[in-house]
Amino acid sequence: MPRSVNAVARRARRKKVLKQAKGYFGRRKNVWTVAKNAVEKAMQYSYRDRRNKKRTFRRLWITRINAGARLHGMSYSQFMGAVKKNNIELNRKVLADLAMNHPEAFEAVVKKVK
Repeated sequence: MPRSVNAVARRARRKKVLKQAKGYFGRRKNVWTVAKNAVEKAMQYSYRDRRNKKRTFRRLWITRINAGARLHGMSYSQFMGAVKKNNIELNRKVLADLAMNHPEAFEAVVKKVK
């Protein structure tokens, strides 16, 4: 019996990878073996960095809250401890937005916890 190959599926697989490699430099965009490796590595990076993005944003929020709290004579840790103690259920994202874009509202929160 002759050997069976599925050329349609193979071509579809390769087209999918080459489409994902669109915009890459040099042979990474049009040579199957190079593009396959480049796309696999890119997928690893994107998976990793979707998680790192959450860390990065949390660091940014903490920095902004700290800056806002220090304008009112408190450190970040003192401020967050007081927020938790007073059962104010605002997360870091919201507090950072208040500190950055609505300083009078952030000041009201600081006065409430002092």
